[in-house]
Amino acid sequence: MTRDDAEVLVIGAGPAGLAVAACLRRRGVDVLVVDKGAAVGESWERRYSRLHLHTPRIQSALPGLRMPRRFGRWTAKDDVARYLRVFAQRAGIRPRFGTVVERLDRTADGWTAQTSAGPLSARQVVVATGYNGVPIAPHWPGQETFAGEIVHSSQYRDARPFVGRRVLVVGAGNTGAEIAADLTETGAASVHIAVRTPPNIIPRQVGPFPTTLLAVPMDFLPSWLVDGGNRLLQRLTVGDLTRYGMPAPRAGVVAQARATGHTPTIDVGLVASLKAGTVTPTPALDRFDGDEVVLVDGSRLTVDAVIAAVGYTTGLAPIVGHLGVLDGRGVPVAHGAASAPAAPGLRFVGLVNPLKGVLFQISLDARAAARAISRELRR
Repeated sequence: MTRDDAEVLVIGAGPAGLAVAACLRRRGVDVLVVDKGAAVGESWERRYSRLHLHTPRIQSALPGLRMPRRFGRWTAKDDVARYLRVFAQRAGIRPRFGTVVERLDRTADGWTAQTSAGPLSARQVVVATGYNGVPIAPHWPGQETFAGEIVHSSQYRDARPFVGRRVLVVGAGNTGAEIAADLTETGAASVHIAVRTPPNIIPRQVGPFPTTLLAVPMDFLPSWLVDGGNRLLQRLTVGDLTRYGMPAPRAGVVAQARATGHTPTIDVGLVASLKAGTVTPTPALDRFDGDEVVLVDGSRLTVDAVIAAVGYTTGLAPIVGHLGVLDGRGVPVAHGAASAPAAPGLRFVGLVNPLKGVLFQISLDARAAARAISRELRR
């Protein structure tokens, strides 16, 4: 074995990569973690200032290390970054940073990774690069004629650059909804939110109970059994938002998540802004016409800036697209302990977006993947 080889190559030094590497190390498995970034936690530090986890602290910890009580129930993004650095240090994980994995290929006795730093070989591979891997570049007809600013939500840090400006947020998922609330609370002149797929909006907690804890059994139950109760809960806690211009979702919480991969929008300020009239829903953005935004219903808006909360892709197609392990949305067909039949020894952790929360699923999948890998290596 050369110094570049390991029993298991883990791609990604975020929560998923660190969790599975720690679980493998506890089982005595030789692990190499590589990451394209420069430091543990840096992607969390780059996110917008207002961001807190939507899962409670107790539901967000990685295997073997609790989150400190001082973080509060809803952990701020900078505290998540601090926690990840401590987790890596205590687990003895020293990722190799500045290493971009470009392609994975099966060999006779394992896997070869072509990277920006040269080839790496391992008996097994875990891909843990994150569900929101690559921002989807915003593109609409005529946007080159728009004199205002168009930015992807991944570039948004806080509302200060938009004070006194007219802003259109495109997308009513969790990121778009929170940015819209942030803008109106911090002094934007006007805020509109363009809605293509009407979201299911739910509260962050119901009484003392976090919503994501209540959602744990929903991943295993049929949508027809639970979505009736979800609709009742939404009516009681959120109310009828069509009165404020927000279109009603076309399907229930569970049905919509399974059909589209879009989890519900957890309310951390949008509902209050809708009811106060400080955020105005609009139909989806269709195109630009000079300085105007043209919506799909033909109506027009004059705005100074557009923030495109249009989502991300996993970015996995160049790396593993040739292996037959991705579905039509670029999401792995198997995760956790399971390998796709076409690629034995290749696993994915942290690349699903379940109702009960990504970090909670990461903990489950990291443990399961480590058990399966350890068993296969011994065999």
